[in-house]
Amino acid sequence: MSTVVSRVVRSSPHRSTSETWVVIVDLLTRGNDSAARNELLSVSGVASSVIAEQAAKEAAIVATCEGPRTRVYCLYDEEAIEGGDAKENALGYDALKGQWAVSLPCLKDDLDWVQRALKTKSSRITARDMAQKLGEEEVTKATSPGGLILNVDQFLKS
Repeated sequence: MSTVVSRVVRSSPHRSTSETWVVIVDLLTRGNDSAARNELLSVSGVASSVIAEQAAKEAAIVATCEGPRTRVYCLYDEEAIEGGDAKENALGYDALKGQWAVSLPCLKDDLDWVQRALKTKSSRITARDMAQKLGEEEVTKATSPGGLILNVDQFLKS
C-alpha cells in the first residue's frame, strides 16, 4: 500500500520563491543539517524559478523514499497572503529516508533547461512536465484529517 502525505506551503507574495524553497527543504529534511539538505539547497536557484512559474500550485513537488511519498503544493497570490489553506506543519517521518528522490513539476516550455540545470547539480532531483502524474492516478483520494491518503483498492486486496 502506498501512503501519501501532503503539505501546502505559502509562497509569493507571502514569502519569496527562494524562501519558499527553503521552507520545503526544511519540511523534507526536518531542519536537519545533512547531505540531503545540502543537495536540495544546491538547486535553490532552479527550484525557485520553477516555484515562481506556479507549477506547484496544481502539480505537486514529490519526494519519494523508503517511507511515505510526500507531495508539496504551493499557494500563491491572495491564497498565500490569507494562508487559510496552508499546511506547513512538520512531517512525522523522514521524507528522505534511504534511496530518495525529488521531482519538481515544470511548465512544458521550461522543461528542457530545468532538466539540464538540475542534472549538473544532482541525480536525485529531477523535473517533469507538470501534466505528468507520479502515481497519483493510482491513489483513491480518501483523505484523513492527518493528510494521509489511503489506496483503498490495495488495502482491500490485503
